[in-house]
Amino acid sequence: MKGFEYLQEELDSMKESGTFRSLVPLESEQGSRVVINGKEVIQLSSNNYLGLTSHPRLRKAALDAVEKYGAGTGSVRTIAGTFTMHEELEKKLADFKHTEASLVFQSGFTTNQGVLSAILSPEDVVISDELNHASIIDGIRLTKAARKVYKHVDMKDLERALLESKDYRKRLIVTDGVFSMDGNIAPLPEIVELAEKYDALIMVDDAHASGVLGKNGRGTVNHFGLDGRVHIQVGTLSKAIGVLGGYVASTKTLIDYLILKGRPFLFSTSHPPAVTMACIEAVNVLLEEPELIERLWDNTRFFKKGLQSLGFNTGKSQTPITPIIVGEEALSHHFSDRVLQYGVFAQGIAFPTVAKGMARVRTIVTAQHSKEELQEALNAFEKAGKELGII
Repeated sequence: MKGFEYLQEELDSMKESGTFRSLVPLESEQGSRVVINGKEVIQLSSNNYLGLTSHPRLRKAALDAVEKYGAGTGSVRTIAGTFTMHEELEKKLADFKHTEASLVFQSGFTTNQGVLSAILSPEDVVISDELNHASIIDGIRLTKAARKVYKHVDMKDLERALLESKDYRKRLIVTDGVFSMDGNIAPLPEIVELAEKYDALIMVDDAHASGVLGKNGRGTVNHFGLDGRVHIQVGTLSKAIGVLGGYVASTKTLIDYLILKGRPFLFSTSHPPAVTMACIEAVNVLLEEPELIERLWDNTRFFKKGLQSLGFNTGKSQTPITPIIVGEEALSHHFSDRVLQYGVFAQGIAFPTVAKGMARVRTIVTAQHSKEELQEALNAFEKAGKELGII
């Protein structure tokens, strides 16, 4: 069929430059090791921080839910798709995040879109960190609010943006809690101080902090002791929680408003029983098995120290997200392909996901990894890194 020749030309150009990537199907469950093309390799690319995707308690909760409630819900939440289990999950999440209420969306991406597009008008201004996640950027694009971007984690530049926007009805500062490509943590205490000084609202996307930072994995707000001082917390149910979905935790006023105005919530079928009940059980696991988070951080320290001692550039990572920055786009993909040959699955990340010249192989260790697996991975990175002249 004719019509897409211009797209094929762009794809061909990407192939010539070495930046084209195909999907990599896994042939096993998600774990510290996975099967790709019939070969078992160490997994270092998933967001399965705590190994909950295959936790026995989550498996059982999902299976029991299917037996009792069926495969799906058959409706959006606002018509006939709200089950008692959905309200139970939202109450559990609100209690977990120390907020009045919470609301579950179909994904973390749609949560950011739904919140930002609903609460901002042309009378308002949104002030965003320049390295915020794509879902925040797209959510801002859906609003009619004025927009200001401050330099990454630069508090002087954030204050500049606040001073320049004093005439708007509401100022909303939006930041990732943990930045997904670099693994650094937002300076929330300083952001909160500026927000309170200038009477601004704060929204924190804790997708990569939920289950990782704070007591029992409550996130960056709790990590910094700022419970009750951040207006909006967004989290995901598909990373450390191990299942699927996103949520916003805030005041009852905001949640009631989003039920009526949050378009992804209004126009999407509710989560199926298996997903919902597995998410409930995941929060129970966070509360009852804190040793998983301890193991995650022990593995993080071991692996990060190993990469740095080999001479790799790991940037400013402070979390289990540890990038190996190589710079050139094609080189990052060659590096990823080479370590896969040596038994490690770690994806290359290049423009437009990261800035040009900042391509990297991004690694994420989990609580499931053994020290032996991590050392095996370090050996593979060392071998490939030396062969490609990266170290």
